[in-house]
Amino acid sequence: MENKEERRPFGVEVITVVMGAGMSKAKMSRDRRSNQPAFGRVTRSFIGSQESAPSSSQQSKPSDSVLLDDLSLMRVSELQASLARKGKALKAGTDVSKSTSGRSVPQGALETVGRLMKLGRLRNVVVVAGAGISTASGIPDFRTPGTGLYANLEKYNVPYPEAVFNIDYFSDDPRPFFSLAKELYPGRHRPNYIHYFIRMLHQKGLLLRMYTQNIDGLEKMCGIPDDKLVEAHGSFATASCHLCYTPFPAEEAKNAIMTDSIPTCTFCSATVKPNVVFFGEDLPEKYFQHETDFPKADLLIIMGTSLKIEPFASLVNTVKPRVLRLLLNRHAVGPFERKPLRRGDYVELGDLVDLVRRLADILGWHAEIQHLMNSSENEDLQNIPMVIPGPHADGGQQHRACSCSNSEESDSSETDSKGT
Repeated sequence: MENKEERRPFGVEVITVVMGAGMSKAKMSRDRRSNQPAFGRVTRSFIGSQESAPSSSQQSKPSDSVLLDDLSLMRVSELQASLARKGKALKAGTDVSKSTSGRSVPQGALETVGRLMKLGRLRNVVVVAGAGISTASGIPDFRTPGTGLYANLEKYNVPYPEAVFNIDYFSDDPRPFFSLAKELYPGRHRPNYIHYFIRMLHQKGLLLRMYTQNIDGLEKMCGIPDDKLVEAHGSFATASCHLCYTPFPAEEAKNAIMTDSIPTCTFCSATVKPNVVFFGEDLPEKYFQHETDFPKADLLIIMGTSLKIEPFASLVNTVKPRVLRLLLNRHAVGPFERKPLRRGDYVELGDLVDLVRRLADILGWHAEIQHLMNSSENEDLQNIPMVIPGPHADGGQQHRACSCSNSEESDSSETDSKGT
């Protein structure tokens, strides 16, 4: 098969695919992964998302109809309750799907989804998340004017914000990315209520998979297992040369970046970077689990993302046509900007921690999540060494001990619902 690679200017919708089965040996040797999968190579691109038409393989099954029947009954109940409060009654022949779809019952999205989860109708939950879930941990998002991470890079005269993740620009000047990396490196921030809500989904046996754009590592830190997590844009866990891909010790790369030094490859002397996926670079192989995960989902929760980065943004359109999709965000994005919304789509806009807390309250999970957060914080405190003065009067003799010596103090520790 003839190799084809399409190149278009930055900002134009394009998903670059190079068929692995027909890739030449020379091309394979240049590729980052010698074991390139047969389904091809997909690269990260900054574009707007468009909703693709569902394929024949995405046609609904009988279980979808049963779920939508339940959903329709709930909509009838919601509408009847709303009319009853106004002293009115539901007229015979009313099209409930038109009367209650999308934003016409703006306060009912969390309640409807929560009730279906409690009834056991939604058992395979896929979470799609972006930088917005980490702002409550003190990490700015990327695009908020004035405060976003891109806005903080103005001193470097970056030609356009996304250039910080452009591999060619990085090759010429790695300082903007390293400045951003210092803010995002794992260890500087703690998971917040949203991360622990997702972990609770796992503990309840409901989380099929979490797909995250984030590279801050907070999902792992809060205890979401590796087999339930897809870090679509890579992570700081490993590092390598950006030119020859020779592995480099991740801790050494971190120490260099944190001290404003530039780590260099011992083989070719090019700049080393953490294995975060830049625009035009291959997505990790684990990303392709979506081909089996999304067809299995019966609930898709999208939160804290602008849906501007492909191919990640298009993932939300690969679930079956009648699967419930719940957007929790500050703004409507992607297919959720459409009016009227697709049947089965729900939108709740506002502060993300508040929205997730409301859903947790509906599910009856809030106390468990709070306990989980407190327990995790106590474990962290117990692992921090403290200096205890020795028995001598001059205090010269000291040794290190664990801070868990006073269990009552540990138990009294509290953590804010938004994290620190």
